[in-house]
Formats: sequence, structure tokens, C-alpha cells
Amino acid sequence: MTAPATEPAPGVPVPGDGAVRADSRARRALPFLRSLASTALVTVTVLFLASVITFALGALSDSNPAAAALGETATQADIDRLNAEFGLDRPLVVQYFSWVGNALGGDLGRSWFTTIPVSDSIRQALPVDLSIAALALVLAILIGGGAGIGAALSNGGIFDRAVTLVCSLLGTLPPFVIGMALIVVFAVKLQALPAGGYVPITVDPLEWLRFAILPGLALSLDVAASIARQLRTSLVGSLRENYAVGAQMRGFGRSRVLFGHVLRNAAGPTLAVIGLAIPLIIGGAVMTEKLFGLPGIAQLALQSAEKGDVPVVLGTLLVTAVIVVAASLVINVLQKALDPLARQGSARRAAR
Repeated sequence: MTAPATEPAPGVPVPGDGAVRADSRARRALPFLRSLASTALVTVTVLFLASVITFALGALSDSNPAAAALGETATQADIDRLNAEFGLDRPLVVQYFSWVGNALGGDLGRSWFTTIPVSDSIRQALPVDLSIAALALVLAILIGGGAGIGAALSNGGIFDRAVTLVCSLLGTLPPFVIGMALIVVFAVKLQALPAGGYVPITVDPLEWLRFAILPGLALSLDVAASIARQLRTSLVGSLRENYAVGAQMRGFGRSRVLFGHVLRNAAGPTLAVIGLAIPLIIGGAVMTEKLFGLPGIAQLALQSAEKGDVPVVLGTLLVTAVIVVAASLVINVLQKALDPLARQGSARRAAR
């Protein structure tokens, strides 16, 4: 007679149970890792194309650095010698791969006119842009996130209508117009903040904030309006889902349901808006830096382009492209990690 099968007592580990759980976790993680690898491949491809386009723009320029550096009295022999020193006498393909190889090692060449290493110039200017852009992004998330959540909670109410109206207005104004309005109000009328200039955050954080708050606001308000609109739409839609309605019927307050259940599910589309806003913030820095007198990378690129200093322009464009693509990669990873429906769907497909 065969002995009856006995069920394991609760809490007693089943042989092989740990391996099953580990296999299940690996199966759930595999789609996310595949998606991450695909995103990384796209990122590398975009950076490669950006480097090709950037170098091609420099190659198509009519700048003759040797003639410009030596002056009108230079002989053709002197120009040829300096072209050889700059490496401009080599084929374009060789120049490109040499430039990319040096760039991967942190060497972006030297200025044709000052002979200062491009990486040194960018290293001095980049912290200005990064600090202002980071402040603008934080302000955009705080202002836009708060406005979007408030509008969703007041769906159809006075606050919701006010947020919609203000966001529609801000969406039509470019950053430099907002910046001029902020200067008029806070620097000229109220005389509460400086109209321009910059103090490094490492020197005096409070003074840095006094000089950075106006350009940060100028860059952030348009993005904040986009975040508020998207977050409000996502939250209102998610609050109508069955799980949110059921939670409210069980006695949970609307605010608790929103912050405890709905906000995470609605964050994915908002993160996409933030990812798209990063290039806008960096692009708006050109006029904002000019308006507020900031010694940032945008001004470095603009001044170098006016002189025809191609190595500096190429270096600033490449670094800017790397920053934008890297930020977009981080946003994409966060978006996939915060999207439970996408993760569950991927896990089901992997289990089939």
C-alpha cells in the first residue's frame, strides 16, 4: 500500500522552493533587463549619430583656422604647416575617428585661436549650466507637480480652472520673455533679486541661489505647465479606474487613494514629459544665459561660433548631446521601473 501524501506544515521550507522563487524572480526581471539593454543600444546609436552630425557640421564650415590664426601676412607654407599641426590635412574619415577616439579619452582638442584645451573651457562653463538646469528641473517638478495634484483633487473646481488657465498662458511664452518679465518685477520693481551675474555654488550657496533663482524660474515655468497638465490628466483618469473607485468605496479618503495608489501609476506619462523637457531646458539656456549674463556653455558655444572656433563648438555640442541623451536614458529607466502595468504585461509574456 502506498503511504498517503502529506502536505508540508506551514512555514516549513519545501525542497526546491527557493530555486523556484529565484527562477520566478529571474523570469520577471528578464523583460526589464531586455528593455534596459534595448534602451542602452538606442542611446549608443543616438550618440554615434550625434557625433557624426556634429563633426560634419564642423567639416562643412568654411573656417580656415590656420589663415585666421596667422593673419593676412601668412604664406601658403605657413598655412600648410599649421594645417598639418591641427591635423586638417588628413582625410575627413581619419579626422573623425581621431576626434572620437580622443573625445572618448576626454580630449576634445584645443581652441584654434587661444590654444586652450576645449575640455578645460567646458569644465569651467558646464557647472553653470548644470546647476541652473538642475534648479529649473526641481522647480518645474515642484511647481508643476503641486499644481497638477491640486488640479486633480479639485477636478472641475476653481483651482482646477485656474491651473488650466495659467498653464495655457505659460505654454505660449518662451523662456526669454518670462525671464524679462521676472527681471522687471523682481529686479527692477521690487529690487529683491539681482538681474544678472553668477556666483558658483561652491563659493556661496545662498548667493548662488539669489543669482540662479530668476534664470531657473525662467526655464522652469513652461516645463512646469506641461508637467501640471499631464499629471492632472493622468491623475483624473486613474482616479476613475476600478481600483481607485473601490478604495474610495471602502472608506479611504480621496487624498489617501491619490498618494497611496494612484500617483505611482500616473507618474509614467509625467516622467515622459520631464524627459522631453530636458532638451528644452538646455536649448532655452542660450537666450537665458545671454539675458542674465551667465558664463555658461551656451555662451561659450555662441562666442566660439561667431569666431569660427570649430573645436570648441564641436566640443560643446558633443557634451550637450551626451548630457541630453544620458538624462533621457535615466528618465526611460525610471519610467519603466514605475510602470507596474508594463512590468506585469512583460512578465506574462515571458511566462508564456
